[in-house]
Amino acid sequence: MAQKPSIPKGTRDFSPAEMVGRDYIFTTVKDVFKKFGYQPIETPSLENLNTLLGKYGDEGDKLLFKVLNSGDAFSGIDFSSYNVETEEGTKINSNALSLKVCEKGLRYDLTVPFARFVVQHQNEISFPFKRYQIQPVWRADRPQKGRYREFYQCDVDVIGSKSLLNELELVQIVEMVFGLLNIKVCIKINNRKILSGLAEVSGHPDKLIDITVAIDKIDKIGLEEVEAELREKGIDDKAIAVIEPVLTLQGTNNEKIAKIGEILAASETGMKGVDEIKTLFGMIDSVGISQEVEFDLSLARGLNYYTGAIFEVKAKEFEIGSICGGGRYDDLTGIFGLENMSGVGISFGADRIYDVMKGLNLFPDNVSQSAMILFTNMGERELLYTIPVAGQLRQAGIKCEIYPDNTKLKKQFEYADKKGIPYLGIVGENEINEGGVMVKSLTSGEQNLVKIDEITSYLSSLS
Repeated sequence: MAQKPSIPKGTRDFSPAEMVGRDYIFTTVKDVFKKFGYQPIETPSLENLNTLLGKYGDEGDKLLFKVLNSGDAFSGIDFSSYNVETEEGTKINSNALSLKVCEKGLRYDLTVPFARFVVQHQNEISFPFKRYQIQPVWRADRPQKGRYREFYQCDVDVIGSKSLLNELELVQIVEMVFGLLNIKVCIKINNRKILSGLAEVSGHPDKLIDITVAIDKIDKIGLEEVEAELREKGIDDKAIAVIEPVLTLQGTNNEKIAKIGEILAASETGMKGVDEIKTLFGMIDSVGISQEVEFDLSLARGLNYYTGAIFEVKAKEFEIGSICGGGRYDDLTGIFGLENMSGVGISFGADRIYDVMKGLNLFPDNVSQSAMILFTNMGERELLYTIPVAGQLRQAGIKCEIYPDNTKLKKQFEYADKKGIPYLGIVGENEINEGGVMVKSLTSGEQNLVKIDEITSYLSSLS
C-alpha cells in the first residue's frame, strides 16, 4: 500500500494563489524598508547551538529545534554516562545527550543570527548598520491557529545607535506597511526599564524575568492567572499589590506616563524608562501617526535580550496574536564579544499578516492574476502569428500566456476562467487577415478587434 503523503504539523504547503498573496506582503514590506534606507542580508537556516542557546530564556530554549550531527549521530555513544538519579529512578539526562549529538539548530528568530552576523562581519559594515531580512524561522511550539512551527519573519533592525529616532522610524515603518496593506492596527509600546523599575519598587529586583514572563501572558490567561503564576515564582502579595494597578492603569498615553512616573519615582532605572517613553511619545505626537498607538504597561515581551522600548502590533478587526513585535537591545552583540553595540528592531509576522488579510478579504482583486490575457491556440499558423505578439507584450511588462495545445475553444476559455485571467486573445484566420487580435473580456463578454501595433497600449489602458 502506498504511503499517504503528509507534512509535519505546524508547517504548510502554499498554492500558487497563496504564494501571490504572500509575495504581495513581502514586496510591500520590502519596499517600505528600502524607503528608510535599510539593506538586505541573509543568514543560514542552521546556526551553531551555542549561538542560539541562552538567548531566549528557558522557555525559548525549549522551543529550539536541534539537528542531529548526522544520521548516525548516536553511534559510539555511552548512554550510561548520561544517566542521572531521580525520585522516579534512573533516567537519561536528555539535555546533556542532545548537546552531544546536536551541535546545530534551526534558527528561532532572525535577531540573534543578526547579532552574530554583525560581530563576525564588523570590519566589513558601516555603523549604524541598518538591515532587513526576510527568511523563515522555526519553533518547536504546539501548533494552533495563528501559531506555526515554521514561519517567515520580516525583520528590520538598526544597530550601532542609541538614538530614539530609530524607535520613531520603526513606528513609522509599521504605520506605512499596515496602511499600504489596509490593516487597522494598534501599536502597543512599553519599556523594559519601566518593568525593571516595577520589579525594584515591588521589592523583587531579582525577579524581573519571572515578572515579565508572567505579565507577558496577561492577554492569554488574564490577570488572576498572572497573579497566581507570580505567587508560584515566590512573589508575595505585597509586591503583587504594587504590580497589579500598573497593569490595569487607564487613561490617555500622557496620563499613564505621568502616573507611572509617580509610581517609579524611587527607581533610577525605572525613571530612565519613563523619560525614554515620554520622549518617544512626544516624537510620535509631533509627526502624527494615523494608526492607533498605545502606551501599554502590561506589554512585557518574553525575550530576555530587550533592554529599552518594546513594541507589539495587533490587528484591530481580526482575532489573532500579535502580527508584529520587537524592541531595543543594548548589548546583544556583547554575547559574541562586541561590547556596547546598542540596537533596535521589529519583526513582521508574514504568516499571521497573510491570515489577517485573507480573513478580512484585503488582497487586491488582481493580486492573484497570473496573466492579463490568454492567447488561444487554433493551429500551427495561428500559433506562429501569436508568439511574437506575446513577446511584444512581455517586453512591455504585460503578463500573458499562450495556450500550449490546439484544442476546443471551450476548454481554453475554462482554463482562463479558472486561473482568473480576465481577457482572452482570440487568433483565428480572420484575425490574421485583419492583422489584429480579438480581445474578449471574460467578465463583460465585450470583444474588440485590436491591431497588432495597438495591442500594447490597448491592454495597458485596461490594467
